[in-house]
Amino acid sequence: MRQLAGKIGEGLKNSLPSAVNSLLVPLLAVLTAVVLGGIVIALAGGNPFLAYVGLFQGAFGNARAISETAIWATPYIFAGLAVALAFKGGLFNIGAEGQLAFGAVVSALIGYALPGWLGFDLPAIIHIPFAILCGGLTGALWAAIPGFLKAYTGGHEVINTIMMNYIALNLTSFLLNGPMKDPNPNNVIARTPVIAESARLAPLFEGYRIHWGFLLALLVAFLVWVLLWKTTLGFEIRTVGANPDAARYAGINVKRTIVLTMALSGLLAGMAGTIEVTALNHRHELGFSIGYGFDAIAIALLGKTHPLGVVIAAILFGAMRNGATRMQFLTQIPVDVISVIQALILLFVAADAIIRYIYRIRAASERVVLTRGWGG
Repeated sequence: MRQLAGKIGEGLKNSLPSAVNSLLVPLLAVLTAVVLGGIVIALAGGNPFLAYVGLFQGAFGNARAISETAIWATPYIFAGLAVALAFKGGLFNIGAEGQLAFGAVVSALIGYALPGWLGFDLPAIIHIPFAILCGGLTGALWAAIPGFLKAYTGGHEVINTIMMNYIALNLTSFLLNGPMKDPNPNNVIARTPVIAESARLAPLFEGYRIHWGFLLALLVAFLVWVLLWKTTLGFEIRTVGANPDAARYAGINVKRTIVLTMALSGLLAGMAGTIEVTALNHRHELGFSIGYGFDAIAIALLGKTHPLGVVIAAILFGAMRNGATRMQFLTQIPVDVISVIQALILLFVAADAIIRYIYRIRAASERVVLTRGWGG
């Protein structure tokens, strides 16, 4: 079996162009996870072939399914880019969950309260960008705090972002159950009032829920690529991520770059939340974003921290989430099997030595270090 897998790996490696070779291990990781996922489905009493047919139909079977997959993928793209950008700077941003929640809260506040504060309605051309900007800047500010602690005190960003998650999520719960709760007497859910029409992003097509936020996510992914590989700031971020001592010797302000990298990462995570509010839910409801920030870590790893890879991985995760219902309907297996497959994908991507061993792929001489260890 391993000999067959090795021949497959060698054949793919020799036939693919060099630009695609870097994605070979993630692709094989997905393939291996799908095969093992089929075994899990069979053990659960389902038909693996029927399950994957249902998964594909639910994700891409028709225009409406594609629309829903894009909706799922949109926050994944923003959050995945947030984690990937931090990785490029040698930082591990586990706080995307809290940054996303705070971005959603602030954009909802601007969406429903600002016209009342001003005493007049704002035009959509002003209200929508302002709500998105405020949500994004809130995420940036929230992420800049652990960035500052990392740069000036040596406090590790993993611990600090985890703690900031607890603060953000609990403070969000307080706000949605208290000062920002929808005052409608029939409302018993922790959620904000509906945002004004002038703060809502319109759907792309009549009759479908896919919205302009998806195209914005693709545009932001392109801009992140431009930032990282076509600008001086991007070079500084990548240099600090690769070797902060060399960066300091070259005259780069390492502390400033660390804080700025975390702030930009938080900006992207905050936009994930604000787009969900302005384009889809039209309010912030407690718990709507649970898991996005943590799934973003898997998406960034699967995409090899490259913006294009992140977009592809986000669409894959969105497809699995959207197609899970159809898969469950056809096979009557638990929908949690999708989470098992996602976990297997993350396992094989993170432990790529397993994939390289199975498919006999030689490791590159240069290895990418995502973070610089726990010692700061």
